[in-house]
Amino acid sequence: MVLEEMGLAPEWRLRTPAGTASAQEPVVAEAPPSTELRTGSTFRSSPVTDSDDRRGTIMRMEWAELKARVAGCTDCPLHATRKKTVFGVGDENAGWLFVGEGPGADEDAQGEPFVGQAGKLLDNMLVAIGLKRGANVYIANILKCRPPGNRNPEPHEALQCEPYLHRQIGLIRPKLIIALGKVAAANLLASDASVGSMRGRIHRYRGISLIVTYHPAYLLRNLADKAKAWDDLCFAARTMKDLEKGGGGA
Repeated sequence: MVLEEMGLAPEWRLRTPAGTASAQEPVVAEAPPSTELRTGSTFRSSPVTDSDDRRGTIMRMEWAELKARVAGCTDCPLHATRKKTVFGVGDENAGWLFVGEGPGADEDAQGEPFVGQAGKLLDNMLVAIGLKRGANVYIANILKCRPPGNRNPEPHEALQCEPYLHRQIGLIRPKLIIALGKVAAANLLASDASVGSMRGRIHRYRGISLIVTYHPAYLLRNLADKAKAWDDLCFAARTMKDLEKGGGGA
């Protein structure tokens, strides 16, 4: 069973609080377009080196041109050590967008996000709330190339990849973004807050509802937090139902 594989059976059951379709905390302020990057657990400010022309060009691209641009990107030093770029995968009109940190060794080899053990857990998490990879779900990362040794992205690396993810989001137009882990949340929300403090609330990314939860790789190392991740998934499922009803997720 999916929930047994995740180590949470029989507790993992999609649930709705009694007496209400969605019980959610107030929406926090929308994150501004980032000119400062927060990666890992340390805030670091980085000047905007990404030219207006480059960003503007990327933001006008359609899918085919964007994919080709990422595949041939040499705009930061990571291109020298990558095997393959990891563009993203899934339904290009998805309501759900899951954003992780960056490619690992398996992703670097195959050119697809979340294909190792963390990917298997993510797939199980999707199934547990009635979703599956590629069907109303898109999966991407902050970075398109693997950082050596799977280290956290450097600010200048994330900054160079930022327009690619922004354009993907603009093309997909998801109803709900799920930030998987500290690095994804920090870069999308321009916040150095902990994952624990950001959980359980609806944040805003450029007008899109966003929920923060733990990265699957973290959950593989910290089994006790799987129950918290399940709470986050239930919250996300309720939020999506509210969004689909036109409730705005608030």
